[in-house]
Amino acid sequence: MLAAHHPVTESCPASTKRLRRPSQSELRSALVAFAPELFARALRLSRNPAVAEDLVQDTVERAMRFESHFIPGTNARAWLFQILFSVFITRCRRARREQKALGSLAADPCAWTTPDGIAPTMSRLTPALAAQLAQLPDAFRRAVELVDLEELSYKDAADRMGVPVGTVMSRLHRGRKLLASALTEGEVRLAA
Repeated sequence: MLAAHHPVTESCPASTKRLRRPSQSELRSALVAFAPELFARALRLSRNPAVAEDLVQDTVERAMRFESHFIPGTNARAWLFQILFSVFITRCRRARREQKALGSLAADPCAWTTPDGIAPTMSRLTPALAAQLAQLPDAFRRAVELVDLEELSYKDAADRMGVPVGTVMSRLHRGRKLLASALTEGEVRLAA
């Protein structure tokens, strides 16, 4: 009887009440039910119990924040595992960026003030690889340098090259194939 006079209940249409409550309770019960599985998967990914706990906590927090995106009746387990994997990948990328930044700052405390160039990455290449890379057509060579050597994302490389992301992916694929076949031919010539 109290619910009939409650202002929130009266202002919400009946169809809205039915759609909102089941999704929230379904998702929340799924979070409780799949917590052990989420922890086990996080532990396999991270190989560290403390990090696994943090991954699960971040997964639960993100799932709760985006529970309006959850569609009732769909596979809640798959949705939660996808969120967990996304959180894990984001953490890995962040850790890699931080390690890279700390490594460059340890080598040169003023490194953050100097512009990045291609010279330091090219110096890590063997002379044979550098020679074969230089012989690639410019479009393919540039894609390989930006994505593989400078570790730019496809989108950032596309912005730098002034082409669509798909073009970068295509050029990168073809550049890698050309480079691999040129290196393989070089090895065959050396062995003969």
